[in-house]
Amino acid sequence: MTNIAVIPARGGSKGVPRKNKRLLGGIPLVARSIRAALGAKSVDAVFVSSDDDEILEIATEWGAIPIKRPDALANDSATSESALFHVLDEIKRRGEEVQTLVFLQCTSPFTTSEDIDAVVAAFEDKEADSAFSVSDNHGFLWSLDENGYGLGVNHDHSRQRLRRQDLKPQFLETGAIYVMNVDAFRKAGHRFCGSLVPVPIDTLVFEIDSLQDWDIAVSLCGSLDRQSSKAEALRNVKVIVTDFDGVHTDDLVTVNELGQESVVCSRRDGMGLELLREAGYRVIILSKEKNVVVQKRGEKLQVEVIHGVDQKEAVLTDWLRANGLDWSEIAYVGNDINDIACMKNAALGLCPSDAVSSVLQIADIILPEKGGKGALRGLSDLILSDGSGH
Repeated sequence: MTNIAVIPARGGSKGVPRKNKRLLGGIPLVARSIRAALGAKSVDAVFVSSDDDEILEIATEWGAIPIKRPDALANDSATSESALFHVLDEIKRRGEEVQTLVFLQCTSPFTTSEDIDAVVAAFEDKEADSAFSVSDNHGFLWSLDENGYGLGVNHDHSRQRLRRQDLKPQFLETGAIYVMNVDAFRKAGHRFCGSLVPVPIDTLVFEIDSLQDWDIAVSLCGSLDRQSSKAEALRNVKVIVTDFDGVHTDDLVTVNELGQESVVCSRRDGMGLELLREAGYRVIILSKEKNVVVQKRGEKLQVEVIHGVDQKEAVLTDWLRANGLDWSEIAYVGNDINDIACMKNAALGLCPSDAVSSVLQIADIILPEKGGKGALRGLSDLILSDGSGH
């Protein structure tokens, strides 16, 4: 075990009672840190230090190694460092040696495996004694002078105000991840030992210290999990099914004196669909209208057209079955009430920004552009943004 992660998790907490055992997004708070640590390529083993048997059971269930912490190291005055030293001593008593210690705090619930790997990588690249996660900070800090008047801390308030981008780089410690050389840590007695490397991370920076923080975290977790779910759904999509009127067009039609209809489509949308086809996605137009213009547009785009359809859900269900596909592999783009059933069944239901209100309310993703004016190009950019293809 060259690199280990240690997660201190006391049973008691004044700010948020039973904090480390509480479910956040259906997962115990301590387990969120365990999951991130186990997913990090730079971590060989994960330990949880706690005085609470229930937390230690949770740790075991989630794949961490439990270390029972003495009560003397679990009171309000005990430092995190004392828990870390206790774990290192226990590991040494078991005949193991550790070179690098990754210290994670449960109070930062949105830490990712990639964050951990990034901090460890910077620690190793710089051959540092300690590295820790930070976020870029562009704020102007103030303190008070001896008379109680404002005094600029990171800026000269007596001069013309600098632009934020002109300030010297400065960082806010996130409190999420600390990496230490074990020998340097033992020698210094604290986490900021020897040469230090602040490592900026892009993940949401948030710490839970109060019940209000917990309520905010619950809301944030729901939002982030939904985003993650959408991202996962996008990765599974193989077929793009689109309505025609109001998606490929602006939902307007021009009729001449002979009753012949014409519509306007976007070349940007055409290029977007071409890029999707080249990436391996199957594209289908599913339209209520039985109109030659729909067929001709499909031929131009080299996509399949199913039109003259009243019951879109039933027709698409049969098409999926005939092609050995499932709704979970479909992204459906619609704009009106006859698209709602398909949007709800699909892995992802999307709509242009000018769709009818009932569609906007149920859409998983609202595309930034209007129908016929770049909505499908926006879809293409969204799906291909991670460089994936089928």
